[in-house]
Amino acid sequence: MSATASLGRPGRRRYRLRPALVEAGSVILGAALLIWSLLPIYNMFLIALDPEEGEIEFDGNLWPPEPSLEGFRAAVTQEARYLEDFWHQFGNSVYIGVATMALTVLIGSLASFAVGRMRLSKASLLTNSALLTYAIPASLLIVPYYGIMHTYGLSDNLWAVIAAQVTFATPFAIIILQLYSKLIPFELDDAARVDGASAPQVYLRIYLPLMTPALAVVALYALLLAWNDYLYQAVLLSVRHMTLSITQGQLLVDVDAAWNAMMAAGILYALPPVVLLFALRRYVAASLTMAEVDS
Repeated sequence: MSATASLGRPGRRRYRLRPALVEAGSVILGAALLIWSLLPIYNMFLIALDPEEGEIEFDGNLWPPEPSLEGFRAAVTQEARYLEDFWHQFGNSVYIGVATMALTVLIGSLASFAVGRMRLSKASLLTNSALLTYAIPASLLIVPYYGIMHTYGLSDNLWAVIAAQVTFATPFAIIILQLYSKLIPFELDDAARVDGASAPQVYLRIYLPLMTPALAVVALYALLLAWNDYLYQAVLLSVRHMTLSITQGQLLVDVDAAWNAMMAAGILYALPPVVLLFALRRYVAASLTMAEVDS
């Protein structure tokens, strides 16, 4: 008995040691990925806090010797080169992002409700057809899309960009909302119809409140898609309707740009999606939890 027990102890130790090694490896990998992801943002802060306009030297310091908020002041007051219309361009970006987010949530929720809750016979065909649009790269569509917008007089209009971004975001939104709606029992819809509720009432009073976590995820996705767009904004918009993302691209053609002000403007430009993410974090976490419970 003692010999058998002694032989079993090393196996037990290895069995207990394995979860600890997996956890330690996960922590190390997570820390490495976090540092890798935050390093460019930290470098932006270093440049933005540099007191010199264009004399950025990467001397290995983890913090500027003389940090200054001059770059942020020049960006906010629109005194820096390329940032003379900072707030106007920022407003254009916000307009495009908010409109894209609202229309994507509206169209995606209506389509997913019709496909998933109205018991359509060809529902899977409709959703799969929408996903086929992702098979064509967006960059290949810019030329014919520009021709269409020019025909309708929208080649220099913010709504041309909004229409393109909503088109790209809606198929993904429909899929996400349709998958999440499967967690909602159909008995709720049937009970509401028995009580005399119409389809719009079921959509407004049952479907939308229960779909709030998934709608938050779709809203964030649509906003980030429009917020990070450069190609369609650069092709479709003129200087008068320029957005801040196009302005940031001018750093690539000017070797003597006001780097500290431009990096400060980039940090300010990244704040709205971060604020929205923190505002909706409870709903995003709820959607992930519900998906995990369902799986």
